[in-house]
Amino acid sequence: MLLILMMLHIIPEALIKDGAGFILAFLPLFFIPATVGVMNFPELLSFQGLLLLVAVIISTILTIILSGKLCQYIEENEIRKESI
Repeated sequence: MLLILMMLHIIPEALIKDGAGFILAFLPLFFIPATVGVMNFPELLSFQGLLLLVAVIISTILTIILSGKLCQYIEENEIRKESI
């Protein structure tokens, strides 16, 4: 919602700049619990963890490729509709 309001220039950047900078300073603290959680499950650092990591990487790459192809398909259809 904030992004939309900023894109429509309803909320100027100056109003949230200081607050956003303050919050970004603490952003790394949100990743510490996830790292500690991994330490509680050493099997994630073993062969099973490696398989899980490979599966996540492959699925991410496939998602990026399929999303790109879908966007190209939709854009081509929109261009065809405009030219007709």
